[in-house]
Amino acid sequence: MITSIDQLDFNATYSYADYLKWQIQDRLEIIKGKIFNMSPAPSVKHQIVSMNLAGIVWQILLDKSCQVFHAPFDVRLLRKDKESNKEILTVVQPDICLICNPKKLDKKGCLGAPDWIIEILSPGNSKKEMREKYAVYEESGVREYWIVDPQNELILVYILDENGLYRGLRPFVTDDVLQSQTVPEVFIDLNKLFS
Repeated sequence: MITSIDQLDFNATYSYADYLKWQIQDRLEIIKGKIFNMSPAPSVKHQIVSMNLAGIVWQILLDKSCQVFHAPFDVRLLRKDKESNKEILTVVQPDICLICNPKKLDKKGCLGAPDWIIEILSPGNSKKEMREKYAVYEESGVREYWIVDPQNELILVYILDENGLYRGLRPFVTDDVLQSQTVPEVFIDLNKLFS
């Protein structure tokens, strides 16, 4: 039985089936079979931005069929050619995710791509969010992906195009009001978000 992160081989490839057997207190993600240790507790600014965003989106969705979830919440991203848990090689815990198809929800979290994912950068996770997660979110079909940088007070927005590739919008900074492409009713005033 795996009870400590020290028992894991960071060079090995793991699946969701392995992940389910671990009895580890540390929060981990698996991206394409590789283990990523979650950053330590987020900063106060990270948490304020996260709660503001989740609160705004949640309030707008009260009467809608889509649901918003906040970390920790397991999102299992399927490879397009596989469907069993044994073949799931990516389990992530996005800061915020929006799921409009209730069939993707089960007692363990979300199975399949959420419609919209928001990740908030923290020191130590920027490379993972910018490279690793971008790639798996794009290939699994996450329609809208926001990367929020609280330190520099900006948001990068990527929208999945008809070819299944992300198209980046211009960076959004303070004094901008950002509208979600997935949920057009959601407008975020970045001055209020980052204040």
